[in-house]
Amino acid sequence: MSESSVEPILVMEGVAKYFGAVVALANGSIELFAGEAHALLGENGAGKSTLVKIIAGVYPADRGTYVYDGQVRHFHGPHDSQEAGIAVIYQEPTLFDDLNVAENIYLGRQPLAFGRRINRREMRKQSRAIFEQLGVDIDPNRKAKGLSVADQQMVEIAKALSKDARVVVMDEPTAALSPEEVRRLFTVVANLRQRGVAILFISHRLEEVYEICQRVTIMRDGSFVRTDLIGDIKIDEIVRSMVGRDLSTLFPKTVIEAGAEVLRVERLTREGTFYDISFNVNAGEIVALSGLVGSGRTEIARAIFGIDRYDAGSVTVNGKKLKGSSPLRAMHAGIGFVPEDRRQQGLVMDFGIDHNVALASLGRLSHGLLLFRSSEHALAADWALKLRLKYGKLSDEANTLSGGNQQKVVLAKWLAGEPKLIIVDEPTRGIDVGTKSEVHRIIDDLAQSGVAVLMISSELPEILGMADRVLVMREGRLAATINRSDATQELVMMAATGQV
Repeated sequence: MSESSVEPILVMEGVAKYFGAVVALANGSIELFAGEAHALLGENGAGKSTLVKIIAGVYPADRGTYVYDGQVRHFHGPHDSQEAGIAVIYQEPTLFDDLNVAENIYLGRQPLAFGRRINRREMRKQSRAIFEQLGVDIDPNRKAKGLSVADQQMVEIAKALSKDARVVVMDEPTAALSPEEVRRLFTVVANLRQRGVAILFISHRLEEVYEICQRVTIMRDGSFVRTDLIGDIKIDEIVRSMVGRDLSTLFPKTVIEAGAEVLRVERLTREGTFYDISFNVNAGEIVALSGLVGSGRTEIARAIFGIDRYDAGSVTVNGKKLKGSSPLRAMHAGIGFVPEDRRQQGLVMDFGIDHNVALASLGRLSHGLLLFRSSEHALAADWALKLRLKYGKLSDEANTLSGGNQQKVVLAKWLAGEPKLIIVDEPTRGIDVGTKSEVHRIIDDLAQSGVAVLMISSELPEILGMADRVLVMREGRLAATINRSDATQELVMMAATGQV
């Protein structure tokens, strides 16, 4: 039962959805109360997205009951659910860049003046009033193009409030936000709760769930598992319920003796971004680049791989200096790079799994100008087995895979090229806890096989659990180097914020 309401505003019981022989959702059940934040948790593929799409009216349910505001409902599209007061804020907001903020909020519902002309003054006034209620400062006249992801989400929330939404679904809202932006979002969530809005919060970050949610529903393999008050369930119980097993091996780190130096970075500088960066990574070693968002971590990785030019300094791989900035030179030197944004930078989303896996190995797979399909398929099949990839056919497009399996395809692409050094930028962002464990196992196996690993992560437990050394960045400079035996969350954060 909610703290603030006796009867739930939304109830789903035994809801199922089929696509031919594929069961996307077998038994979805959830209750949402006004004035409450309710977490929906589960691994990728657990059925969360399908449940949300049924709530939003994107899919009709094939079985089960959907009761909203005391009435059985059968929405025939997203417009029906929006009219009823249900808003879904997706991880990637969908605003029109060429319209201003107020126009995006009231698109298709603009207040009218005399002669049925759009009353832009009233539209701006109402938009400002909503932002004041949310406690955020966004100019309604500003174009949507160029807004940060955090501000785009605030516009989506304002749009929901302008429609008097009673249920707001937030799908991975913090995935691309800085800590400061996350805090602002949580303040907005608290404001929405005070207004009596029911919040459905979907996240892989369990610490956030404990901070802002009052109840949690867990799904596994397309079915409801349990609902608990957040104070009545511990993290290890949540994890066990999500994956069906005890995940004591979330960080399967094997401590081994490091080998010869693979990467040496000396006095690397890119004006305005990072300055005088020097460090090395040895064979079999996992070195983590830590620091707050904007500290220069990703920019250093991009410079090492040759995506971005640097103004001074040098990059040496296996004793040979890389001449000039070029990803092709970096690949020939034995460097692989798993980028932060797997969808935009790591994969060709409408290519098949096999095509994507083979992309970094075309030179080895081709014979003259010919690339044999059988060689490409065999390579992909081998790595799909090694990385425990879940897929239908190897020819399936990458966009059909879950986020965790997409990440495995990116890893497979680079590992197939047999790198001496692999750079992994936010390797487990946006993937479920079970797949995180598998990705950590892959990284640990790489280190054991003698590959040097440079890992960038915003998750301190991941850094402390996997790294042999932690390099802490602050405002474009290397603030501290901490050995595994000395590393703590407090020490890393103090270095990242300039307290040591």
